[in-house]
Parts: sequence; structure tokens; C-alpha cells
Amino acid sequence: MHTATAEKKPRQSGEAVVFGRRFDAIDTGAALGRIGSLEVRLARDPVEVAAAQEIRFRVFYEELGARQNLTTGPDPRDADRFDAFCDHLLVVDTALPGPDHKRIVGTYRLLRQETAEMTGGFYSEDEFELDRLVARHPGLNFLELGRSCVLPAYRSKRTIEVLWQGIWAYINHYSIGVMTGCASFHGTVPAAHAEALSYLAQNFRAEAPWDVRAVPGRYHSMDLMPPEGISPRSAIAAMPPLIKGYLRLGAKIGDGCVVDHDFGTTDVFIVMPIAAIGARYINYYASEADRFTA
Repeated sequence: MHTATAEKKPRQSGEAVVFGRRFDAIDTGAALGRIGSLEVRLARDPVEVAAAQEIRFRVFYEELGARQNLTTGPDPRDADRFDAFCDHLLVVDTALPGPDHKRIVGTYRLLRQETAEMTGGFYSEDEFELDRLVARHPGLNFLELGRSCVLPAYRSKRTIEVLWQGIWAYINHYSIGVMTGCASFHGTVPAAHAEALSYLAQNFRAEAPWDVRAVPGRYHSMDLMPPEGISPRSAIAAMPPLIKGYLRLGAKIGDGCVVDHDFGTTDVFIVMPIAAIGARYINYYASEADRFTA
């Protein structure tokens, strides 16, 4: 989907160095959050990463119709070069039978700035000028969120809550200052989402210090309708749950959307400085994270 760039030798596992501070790597077997039988943690080994890729294939390709010429091998998976360098956050239903890799029901891919700088950049730089945003904030540590994926039977508030418990534990551990990433509308015709995209452009655009523009040649305007023609209620109702969840946390939206023909989506860019996240979410997720990372 994205053009590979030159890769550099990755840092040895076990530690991270962020702006001169050293962090022990998170124990990949440790729970980072839990609600009922759902537990969130990082993938422990290649078998669990492969299981997450298989779930991504089931959702993105079989359910949502992404092009299937991007995968190889006997077992269909959604995989790319970034998987080897990312941390893979997993939701595991511990009540299901079988080995752990068969109990994975959701996943999120996490790419830290220090890793991206050593391995050829961020995934979303193929669509948005994230490199320019990072350069404007040299004192902050960026985290790219991507490949959010939950099996249909688990698409509930509880699953989203446990995912965010894990994300919050992760950003606290690595002193993340900004979360970013692409979020998608299904379909490759921006005009089909005119009301929702226009509402985002007119009400949630990132201010100048945080603004990110779609790359030249892929830019599509999001501002497709006049404000007086938009119903906020119907615009919000038409947004994917992931985007609505980001907005509740205080996220802002970049300038322009990008059509991804391989995945059959229209992508917008999400920017979430940690300092801008609402206090009630900070208090809630911080207290939950402390339970698992203290």
C-alpha cells in the first residue's frame, strides 16, 4: 500500500531511548488493562502477531473489501513492512477456549517516533505530511496509531474501553506527547460523506501549530457543504465509531482527506496532543493504567 523507504538497523529489544531518557520495554506478557473476560496486552511472539494480521485480513479484506493483491503466503493476512517494527496491542477474550493466539478478538498497531526514525518513517507519511508536524514539535514524542480492528461480535463499548486502557498504559510508559494516525470512512468517493467530512473540516480542524495537510497529489477537500446545510446530529451519526471516539477524547482533524483505493477508504488525519485530552478521560484512563503499570 505504501512505498517502502530505506530501512536502518533497529535498536535491540529490551529498552527504548526517547529524548535522552531510557525506558525499559513493556513486558509483552503483562496485562495493560482488563474488563470482565477481556484483557489487553502486547503481542508476545510472531505467532500472536500473525494472529492479529489474520484478524485484520478478515475485517479489512473479507468484510470491507480491500484489494487482496497485497497479501502473500498460504494463510491470508494483512501484513506490511511496518509490522516488524511496531508493537501490536491485542484484546484477548480469556473466556474463549484454546491457545491465546486463538482468543485474540481485536488489535491496534503502535509505532513510536524513535522506532519510526530508525526504520524509514511513519506509515501515514504516504498520505499526510506528518514529518512536517513532527519537525515543528521537537520536544514531544509522537505515537502513530493504526490498523484498528475488532471482530464483529466484540464491537462494543467494553472492547473500546479496554483498548484505551492499554493505549493509555503504553503512552504513560513511554512518555508519549502526541498521538496521531489515519482514520477511515468506508468507500472511495469523498462526496458520499460530504456532510460528515464538512462538519469535521468546519468544526474540528487542527489549529496552526498542529495542522497537517494531505500530501500533494492525494489531497481532496473535506469542506464540501456550506455550514447552513449541515445537521450536526446527522453528520456525527454518519461518522465511523472510531472517529467519534477520537473526537470525544479531544482529537483534531488535519487539512484534506486522502482516497486509499487499495483499502477502499477515504482517510482523514487525527491529531491528539496528550495535553489537549479532556480531563475526565485523563483521570479515568490514568487511574486504570496505574493499576497495571505501577
